[in-house]
Amino acid sequence: MTTPTSILPEQLPETIRVYLAAHGARDVDAALRAFTPTAVVVDDGTTYRGTEEVRSFLSKAGAEFSYTTELVAAERVDDARWVAIHRLEGDFPGGVVELHHRFTMDGDRVAELVIAP
Repeated sequence: MTTPTSILPEQLPETIRVYLAAHGARDVDAALRAFTPTAVVVDDGTTYRGTEEVRSFLSKAGAEFSYTTELVAAERVDDARWVAIHRLEGDFPGGVVELHHRFTMDGDRVAELVIAP
């Protein structure tokens, strides 16, 4: 197993940085362009597969809460796997959480995204 290496957030692949900015701005179409047509997203125990399910995830994720988010760390696992760690503060249960966004790339697009504390 490969040990992740800490990197500066700006060293994440461009596709991941563009996705994170688009998702933060709630620009579903721009965020969706980061994914392969067969991408898988896992968040809060639910798996979303393919373009339409990922679009649904992007349009609904976190919409019921008000929160701020800050990219606090990033890691490179290997050539295809990267982690972006976000700190969220808001009116959701618990009020503060650090979420690890684990990306698996297929070329320059996201094939899988797993979001977990």
